[in-house]
Amino acid sequence: MRYRWVNTAPAKKKARRRPRAKRIKSTGGCFGLTDELWALIEPLLPVHQNPHFLGGGRPRVPDRVCADAIFFVLRTGCQWNALNATGLCASSTAHDRFQAWVEDGFFLRFWQAGLTEYDAFNGIDWAWVSTDGAITKAALAGEKNRAFAGGPQQARHQTLIARGGWRRTHRPVGGRSQPQRLQVA
Repeated sequence: MRYRWVNTAPAKKKARRRPRAKRIKSTGGCFGLTDELWALIEPLLPVHQNPHFLGGGRPRVPDRVCADAIFFVLRTGCQWNALNATGLCASSTAHDRFQAWVEDGFFLRFWQAGLTEYDAFNGIDWAWVSTDGAITKAALAGEKNRAFAGGPQQARHQTLIARGGWRRTHRPVGGRSQPQRLQVA
């Protein structure tokens, strides 16, 4: 006859390592996409195929919910992890979807569609197009006679002599010491 030990004590709840994100009053409602804009965006989105061969898994978050969260981050400039507190969408889901859409070229197609619609609505004068740029010397680029403009002034194991020359420092075998500056009398 075998006896089995049975735990009769109530199960303890595991302590969380991190506190839950505090819910704040959501401002995401005023940043949501309009139905007209969503009608323009939806055909440009990549078609999702379920990677699971049996079709199971967790249900996918709708693209519109993720788009609302992505454009909320792009408009406000908040961090991705701040989405957890707004309740719009999980930050990891929104960021993963954002990366997939960037890789697919959705934002380029969206920009091109916006240009095309603006051109049809208002007209773009393509003859008068300018770009903005400047070619100037970098402020801290260094002197032209040095090998590397941004490189260090001293080479390794060298010390600058007061008269402006270089000399190798004496280093004991196996020891590490700081280079010493020579005193000229």
